[in-house]
Amino acid sequence: MEPADGTIDVLVVEDDTDMRELSAEALTAAGFNVLTARDGGDGVDLALAHHPKVILLDINMPVMSGHEVMDRLRNDAWGRHVKVIFLTNFSNPQDVFKAVEQGTEEYIIKAHTSLQEIVQKVRLAIHH
Repeated sequence: MEPADGTIDVLVVEDDTDMRELSAEALTAAGFNVLTARDGGDGVDLALAHHPKVILLDINMPVMSGHEVMDRLRNDAWGRHVKVIFLTNFSNPQDVFKAVEQGTEEYIIKAHTSLQEIVQKVRLAIHH
């Protein structure tokens, strides 16, 4: 649901329904205005339409991977500067290196991170 003033704090782009909903609920409970997308294609469309302050982005998704989403965003005037936090279970060096190369704010491994830590990372990215 879009907030009345149209401002979106966080876009959660995640194909796992439980993770997407839990993240969105935790962020909403922390006071953020949240939109969600279930795949990379919807994520790009929503990001470019709503210009969220931060994007939580999975890597392994249908339609378009998180790295492909980043490439698309970085080719847009607004998207070039948007803060992106990768939230994934991929811990191999190639994915981490590519994310850093693409200008990610953070690279979070889902299995090693609590919802509270995710909320804190988003809060830091928004206010940094």
